[in-house]
Amino acid sequence: MKTPNYPSIEQFKVFVELKDFRPPTKKEYVRYVRKLAEHFQCDPATLTEDQLREYFLFLRQHKHYKHSPMKLAKCSIRCFFRECLKLGPTWTVFEEVRIVENQTLPVVLSRQEVADVLGALQEMRFKTCLRLIYHCGLRVGEAVRIAPQDIHGKEEFPRLHVKNAKGGKDRYVPIAPAMVKELRQWWRTHRNEHWLFPSPGCGWADRTLSLSQLMNQSTTFMSVSSVQMAYRLARAASGVNRLSTTHTLRHSYATHLLEEGVSLRLISQYLGHESLDTTVIYTHLTPMSEAKTRAALLILHQSITR
Repeated sequence: MKTPNYPSIEQFKVFVELKDFRPPTKKEYVRYVRKLAEHFQCDPATLTEDQLREYFLFLRQHKHYKHSPMKLAKCSIRCFFRECLKLGPTWTVFEEVRIVENQTLPVVLSRQEVADVLGALQEMRFKTCLRLIYHCGLRVGEAVRIAPQDIHGKEEFPRLHVKNAKGGKDRYVPIAPAMVKELRQWWRTHRNEHWLFPSPGCGWADRTLSLSQLMNQSTTFMSVSSVQMAYRLARAASGVNRLSTTHTLRHSYATHLLEEGVSLRLISQYLGHESLDTTVIYTHLTPMSEAKTRAALLILHQSITR
């Protein structure tokens, strides 16, 4: 059943447009308030605090919401009542809803496993894209949006300009000259002015035009889902950890840089993390770091037993 256009939801739509949120966040905030209205079949502005408690319990116990959707539901509904409608200033329900994120360690591949899975890729567009993801620690959505102009390969120390990444932030990451050469060779196969990884479109298999011609004329970038599917097929062919994903290449990049002695602060900047605390997790993922710790502990122990 379609949710009626309740006045309070229309008011909230205007309110979030005034916020400095990214477009997907604005859309999700309104969507979660609509879901609240659908649940009670009424204008959400008329709900009581007890009804909100009932709803949050419903999300947790019946819908089995995990950390991310539960947090987004809470933030959206709190913004709707407290900031937009200025209702419920004495309500404590939003403080009562406590959401704890599980601190699970991400999957990381060894260097040989990375080589195996990337070596199993057949199509050059996916192979080059996934090699770049590992080489620069990119999110897959960042990689497919790279433009040829974002590669600063002629500088003394080549860099990749990652634009409008998570949180709307830009950052630079170092890139090896050999990788720059590889990207140039790939770009010359299609010479699209706008995208390094252009989409060939849905009908490219018809072969009216060649794959290179279609990519040359493309006005959009390759889809995230196509890259993820290519990784899954390569993962199956190579036999590496079945729990790994395209994002595992980013985790592996950070861990391998740490093993090579790159500082945690630099790695944090390259990954685009807001806080160093987010990057600290990689110190738990590298056997080489543990080996160095064990060696250091032996030295320390020897120094007090002489």
